Amino acid sequence: MWLYNPLLQTIIIPVIAAIIIGFTGGRLSKAGGYIACAALTYTSILLAFVYIDLWYSLRAIYEEYTWSEVLSLKFSFLADGLSLPVAFVMNLLCTACAFYSIPYIMHRIEILYGKENYKLFNLYFAIYLLFAVGLTGVAFSTNLITMYLFLELVLIPSYFMIDLYGYHDRHRIAMMYFLWNHLGAGFFLAGIVLAYFSNGGSFNIFDLARVQDGPAFWVCLFILLGWLIKMAVFGFHVWLPHAHGEHPTSIAAIIATIVGLGNYAIVRLLVNNLFNTFQLFGLPLMIWALITMVYGAFLTLAQDDIKRLYACSTISQNAYSILGIASCTTLGVIGGVFYFISHMIGKCILFSIAGIVVYLTEVRDMKKLSGLAEIAPSTAALAILGSMILSAIPPLSGFQAEWIMFIGIFERGVEIGFIIAIIGVFATFLTVVYTFWPIKRVFFGQASSEFNLDKKEPLTMIAPLFILASTSILFGVYPDIIVRLLTHLLT
Repeated sequence: MWLYNPLLQTIIIPVIAAIIIGFTGGRLSKAGGYIACAALTYTSILLAFVYIDLWYSLRAIYEEYTWSEVLSLKFSFLADGLSLPVAFVMNLLCTACAFYSIPYIMHRIEILYGKENYKLFNLYFAIYLLFAVGLTGVAFSTNLITMYLFLELVLIPSYFMIDLYGYHDRHRIAMMYFLWNHLGAGFFLAGIVLAYFSNGGSFNIFDLARVQDGPAFWVCLFILLGWLIKMAVFGFHVWLPHAHGEHPTSIAAIIATIVGLGNYAIVRLLVNNLFNTFQLFGLPLMIWALITMVYGAFLTLAQDDIKRLYACSTISQNAYSILGIASCTTLGVIGGVFYFISHMIGKCILFSIAGIVVYLTEVRDMKKLSGLAEIAPSTAALAILGSMILSAIPPLSGFQAEWIMFIGIFERGVEIGFIIAIIGVFATFLTVVYTFWPIKRVFFGQASSEFNLDKKEPLTMIAPLFILASTSILFGVYPDIIVRLLTHLLT
């Protein structure tokens, strides 16, 4: 019975939990955090059962609901081989970060406002749950307007999280984040409206395939521009180091997921429905991705702030998936989506590690950090695992994803495409440098006497990250968990 309408449940349950937490204010004490964790744990388990069913049956799950009988307004959700792996991992990350947030955000509130404040604590979790609602809604939507609305919904918690709980100059940076992402959403909306008038008056995602000739080019261009702005590719990247480096670290992985969500959207909307038109953008997009990869890597290497370092690395890492998808080969697209899923896990671990370091030491400058492995051995182990994921070192998931992706890129075969692939392979070595270099600086060497050796790593911050690392190992050892579903849909 509990599996009845599972996709709708993943939207409704967090909304109900958010309302309960929001209206009870500070009266719940820390219970508000645990209610949010319970709601997201439930939806993650629910999606895991849906995942198992889809993996064995390869039958997509479709749910349709009516908004208004009079106006014939309907909305629907689809869990297939593309949307379900992305939605499941995003929901899992939201669950892990919810547990991580319990000690972190109260510590952050004490620093910002001088004392414990359970109203602000529970407001955080009420707003936080909207992340899960928006991200899952974007993944499962079959309607362009509902996808747009869920995408805009994610902006609301993003703005308030930075403004209320962020770091330096948080009010200005919150507005910067909002405006840049709203601009991207505006281009996306323009593409949606143009598609509506070009396909006979339908907002159904799968009716994008009915857009032909000239209009198809402009629809593809506007949708691409909208998502590329939100993905912070080179030229549109200026907002990301600021916003991504100054928001509370407890949502850093969620923000990184929002940045990378465009990889899913491009495949769902353009590769699946406007493939012939999208191919026209393939080579320029590959060159753009390569420039972003290299620029983002060198920008990352220039950082001494541990949060800003992982923020800048998102620019480079996200471009790997774009490179694979833009190759327009089956394995390139599968590998690109797989790499996005793997990157979400790895970046969640590394950003969370940065948060633990700041939680334990109150220091972000890596020049002042060393020897933390003695104080926080579990954190050091997780930092190594997270770096292995992003550096594509087996048996973590990044290796399998990158391997599949580059096979697809080389399959493209065009001379310029082959050169891009070669440069892309060499660019991956920069990832190894900028992920393992901070580990040496932060966790090894002589421990500073300034650090409080009595302060311990909170279990609610450490345990979820080990679960995520185990998930990455599972995907790396048995990639068919992801690839079987993607292959069934994209071939």
